[in-house]
Amino acid sequence: MEKVRRVERMVAMTKLLVDSPQKLIPLNYFCDFFGIAKSTVSEDLTCVRQSMEHFQLGTLETVAGATGGVRFIPHRKGPQANDILQEVRERLTEPDRIIPGGFIYMSDILYDWHVMTRLGEIIMTRFMNRKPDYILTVETKGIPLAVMVARAFNKPLVIARRDSKVTEGSAISINYVTGSSGRIQTMTLTKRAIPANSRVLIVDDFMKAGGTAKGLMELVAEMNGIVVGTGVLVATELPNPKLIDDYEALFTFRGINETTKEINIEPVYDS
Repeated sequence: MEKVRRVERMVAMTKLLVDSPQKLIPLNYFCDFFGIAKSTVSEDLTCVRQSMEHFQLGTLETVAGATGGVRFIPHRKGPQANDILQEVRERLTEPDRIIPGGFIYMSDILYDWHVMTRLGEIIMTRFMNRKPDYILTVETKGIPLAVMVARAFNKPLVIARRDSKVTEGSAISINYVTGSSGRIQTMTLTKRAIPANSRVLIVDDFMKAGGTAKGLMELVAEMNGIVVGTGVLVATELPNPKLIDDYEALFTFRGINETTKEINIEPVYDS
């Protein structure tokens, strides 16, 4: 490979790491890729780590030993995370988002991959110590956020369906009661999706009473899995308490004043 300047090498090294969050990359990979010594790789990685931590863009974790290497952890916390939440709040409080019936139009934000990537990394940071093996959501609006959480964790995404598909083989179905309307709903999950004793993090876009999240928890229990937490984008202030206890929301929705066109929604800031 043609010899490159150090700054060019560090840019390429950062790109390789950021494109594979949580993936352990052996130092020998960089040695072969750039044609440099391991000591030089270590010096470059130290500079990359210091820069990322200074600007709160994440960190690099080094694993020692013959099978070790380095992995990029996309932390989003502190003031930088709070700035992202405030930016999203400003979009969520736009008066033209009000839909008759006391709802907020959120689809454009949910399907904005740039916003979901950053929010997914915030959720990953808040649940990092739970060490999930799988990320679980239910179709359909929660999928974009769950995809980005799964990417940040570098873990498989599992999607519960409202009805079973013959192409997915045998499945487990449960009936659950929605906490907000009291209606009976059904959700299914293929038996191969979550192995027994797997640690599962539930992710969804919106929570009112927590009926859907509780249904997902029951579905995981039927699969002999372990729910390690629930992360949601927006949770309503009422009813309180909800049907589940162990959850964390990025935003709390307190209501809409349709007369003044004001949306009362507040971020749950990172301390």
